[in-house]
Amino acid sequence: MAIKGSAGGVRPGARWGYAVAVWGVLFAVPSFLWAAGSTFGARSTVAPELVRLAQDRVPWFLAVLWITGLLKLLGAAIGLGLTRIRSRRVGRFLEFCGGGAAVLLVWHGGLFVVHGILVETGAATVAPDLAGLTRWYLYLWGPWFIAGGLAFAAATARYLRAYDARRPTRLLATVGALGALLLSLASTATGLG
Repeated sequence: MAIKGSAGGVRPGARWGYAVAVWGVLFAVPSFLWAAGSTFGARSTVAPELVRLAQDRVPWFLAVLWITGLLKLLGAAIGLGLTRIRSRRVGRFLEFCGGGAAVLLVWHGGLFVVHGILVETGAATVAPDLAGLTRWYLYLWGPWFIAGGLAFAAATARYLRAYDARRPTRLLATVGALGALLLSLASTATGLG
């Protein structure tokens, strides 16, 4: 396999992997804060039902917060993994996860943005007490998810280019991306996401 990049295994474009890592760590902080009992920043930016679950210390919801925080840190680790050429097995795992994360995050953020635009233009309605919350999802959470997804996409694309971009590696990244899209569509259709 031909590997492109600079000496020492660091490759051009590694900044995208580092951007993913920073994004993941920053995104994990609220999950851990809310799981630990603080609702700092949650009252005005997150659905009231979720804030209540955190305030009431509902065990299954606290577990969800801890798990999502850990998954966000895993995303940060994947971002760091995409900054250097890895073994074939590790590289394929990173490509699969990076491609899947890119699609899942852009799709999820896009749903927030589209819904927010529909509400802001009057094409869709929400309860009056949720109108301000819709703006947070339109202007903060939606773009935040999209930014993370685009960073994953750029980091994964750069990683794929570092390997002569042979078909099996591209296929694996594509399968990861399509799998994430199907998972998101299924959760949206069932109302679980």
